[in-house]
Amino acid sequence: MGQLLALEWMKLKNYRAFWILFCIYLATIFGANYIVYRIQLIIYSERQSKGFATMVLGNPPYAFPTVWQAVAHVSSWLLFIPGLIMILTVTNEYSFKTHRQNIIDGWTRQQFITSKILFAAVLALISTLMVAITAVIFGFMSGEASFSFEGFSYVWYFLLQAMSYIMVALLMAVLFKRGGLAIGVFFAYSTVLEQIAVLLLNKYANYAGRYLPLETTDIMVPFPYIQRIVNKLMFTEPNYTAIFIASLVYLGAYLFVTLKKFQTDDM
Repeated sequence: MGQLLALEWMKLKNYRAFWILFCIYLATIFGANYIVYRIQLIIYSERQSKGFATMVLGNPPYAFPTVWQAVAHVSSWLLFIPGLIMILTVTNEYSFKTHRQNIIDGWTRQQFITSKILFAAVLALISTLMVAITAVIFGFMSGEASFSFEGFSYVWYFLLQAMSYIMVALLMAVLFKRGGLAIGVFFAYSTVLEQIAVLLLNKYANYAGRYLPLETTDIMVPFPYIQRIVNKLMFTEPNYTAIFIASLVYLGAYLFVTLKKFQTDDM
């Protein structure tokens, strides 16, 4: 495993596009949360508005303990960036035939695709670490409550969500092999097509849209207080245990199909 990651690092360390996107991604996690944090300050700034907001919503979302959930949710909107990074790194292998050269040099097909899956896991872990650090920073900046690990489970849910998005991106790269096509399908599905399907299934099929692949992880990381309001409006409470199990099944399916597709494809 360490050798596979070391070889993956050798490929990426001089890849400028990777470093540009990666640094933008980390900076954007902090920047996006800072914007929402400033909006929170405006809403809760005046005594009268603060009292009304607290009565309707609760304590400021960027205060402990809800800051873990708030940062995880806001950061989840940026998961298309590590997905893009994943697609670029894999489709470049196809474009420059380096995947074929690796096989000629003695790699097995399973070793090659496993290195990509390990890279996906590292991307998800780094994303999660950045989310946790950002949450700690804004939690202390808010100063509304003392440090607390209550609600930290949302950071783990974000890890599952990040891994799901990145694995879907890896699957698209292996299926389509061309960067532009894989990126287009990934963006279309994750941002438009599944959301339309979610709305239709929730309306006409007893909220079955909650069990679509990416929605299973999205629904586990709502913005503080918002999901509670939505559930009351919809007169239904999601079965989070079933949704969590479904998200793990989907993740296993992404892994299985990716491995099978690469092992059986023509080089």
